[in-house]
Amino acid sequence: MDPRDFGLANLPFGIVSDRTGRRRPAVAFEDRVIDLDALVDANVLDEESLLAAETLNAFLARGRAEWSAVRARLQHLLGAEADHTERAAVARASFSRDAVTMHLPVAVGDYVDFYSSIEHATNLGRILRPGGDPLLPNYRHIPIGYHGRSSTIVTSGTPVRRPHGQTMSPEGDAPSFGPSRMLDVELELGWLAGPGNVHGEPIAADDACDHVFGYVLLNDWSARDIQGWEYQPLGPFLSKSFATSISPWIVTLDALEPFRVAEPARDPQPLPYLRTREPWSYDIELEMALQTARMREHAHPPLTISRTNFRSMYWTLAQQLAHMTSNGSAVRPGDLFGTGTISGSAQGTQGSFIELTWRGRDPLALPGGESRTFLEDGDTVIMRGRAVRGDVRVGFGEVTGTVVG
Repeated sequence: MDPRDFGLANLPFGIVSDRTGRRRPAVAFEDRVIDLDALVDANVLDEESLLAAETLNAFLARGRAEWSAVRARLQHLLGAEADHTERAAVARASFSRDAVTMHLPVAVGDYVDFYSSIEHATNLGRILRPGGDPLLPNYRHIPIGYHGRSSTIVTSGTPVRRPHGQTMSPEGDAPSFGPSRMLDVELELGWLAGPGNVHGEPIAADDACDHVFGYVLLNDWSARDIQGWEYQPLGPFLSKSFATSISPWIVTLDALEPFRVAEPARDPQPLPYLRTREPWSYDIELEMALQTARMREHAHPPLTISRTNFRSMYWTLAQQLAHMTSNGSAVRPGDLFGTGTISGSAQGTQGSFIELTWRGRDPLALPGGESRTFLEDGDTVIMRGRAVRGDVRVGFGEVTGTVVG
């Protein structure tokens, strides 16, 4: 990971442990990890919710004013204006990234995954309903999502076991049970909730910034053959609930503010409760790479198979949150919400194998004569993201996962 992605403009939050195994909150700074517990103990950082915390849930519950104040204080402590005592405290709290283990930054209570890229929805519609309208009638009116399993959210680097389930035979005569043969990924971002709402009281779209802490990279692993058999009439179930990988560092909304841009034009205009006064898209560059077991054996580096951008998403964080709570559903600190697959319409900009290979019709050519339509055992998928504007860089690091049988 490029240390320039983790400068003073970023300072993402996470949970780390050292060789003692004790977990505590930290921020990433350049090529180091800064132990926030140590800064609180040294009386140079005043935020008791971070002290001896094994997750960031309590800190996320504090709200935007405190998040911004802590971030500003850290920028001072890590910047050129820190005094001798402060610099000494930071030096004692600094670790090499290689010296720590990363963990899930929050205890995720609920997980919802949306379907917010119109390009992704259109691509899938053309694949699955050739000759028909690729978009279903409700798509341009409502942020669509499904509830996942928070118990299967894992941090980057955790191996992903190939799921088993029911699939229909190619002839369509009878289902069978066995391992998925169409294992896929979805290149996404995920946002983490801060202070929630009272059950029964919706959150207005324009109030989203008070309820969202920041973003992570997210890989929504998907078993397409299981999904194709089970999803009617109630949508994904076992095909989506076996693993969801997230990157360990949470990039705050404050860090992403310089990269906020207008979202694409909507036609028709969404209903009033889904309209916002401010733009809620972000100019974030994303890429996905693949390295097979054979590529590792022959020292071939991961091959980038997709590059795309988050700014084209049809439904935004603010609209997702407003719709999620419009029926009075309660949101709690640490709840995770996936954006849905981030795809473009041009070849090489799609965020899933089902799109990149057009459901296996156009295999991906790999070094050494290999090819892929979907994932095989031993394959490693790496997703990365960063936002760059002039000299300002904000990186997400990466989320990785290797398929095991």
